[in-house]
Amino acid sequence: MNHVIRATTAEDWQDAKELRLDALRDPVASIAFLATYEAEAARPDEFWRDRAAGGGELLARQFVAERADGGLDGSVTVLVERAGRDVFGGQAEADQAHLVGVFVRAEQRGSGLARALFDAAIAFADGLDEPRISRVRLYVHQDNRRAEAFYRKIGFIHSGRTFLVPGDESAVEYEMVLDRRV
Repeated sequence: MNHVIRATTAEDWQDAKELRLDALRDPVASIAFLATYEAEAARPDEFWRDRAAGGGELLARQFVAERADGGLDGSVTVLVERAGRDVFGGQAEADQAHLVGVFVRAEQRGSGLARALFDAAIAFADGLDEPRISRVRLYVHQDNRRAEAFYRKIGFIHSGRTFLVPGDESAVEYEMVLDRRV
């Protein structure tokens, strides 16, 4: 793996946007993301600048895998969710980190890049002084077995919480949490 894993800055917005749009064109995007290419492509540049800078309503940090030539090959975003606030899937019971937007280009899958991105994202969440993160979670589609196997390999387990996928009430997303005993 010949990549630098780092947090994005506002200056990365165009590359981060391109990576996100490429992710949404991936063959498994329909089960890996709750967004569509069309909806994301229509967002204004200011949205992408804020997203790359970690701005917005919640504390968020996007981590990318940057090649030596400056291109991006993968990403994961950490959303910090505060206890008692409404979050995706209900209300946060504790201060927690929610990992979203997981993507690694097909030619890099199996190279260790996803693990390096997750290590950086989890280290960021664990290193926060305020809030102190007590839980790291993510969601995986019932048919995304490859992703689920990867999440299990690095210590995520099913929490027992699920939700129906918007637009396809026959499909389920499973919440997985990092088992801190692993």
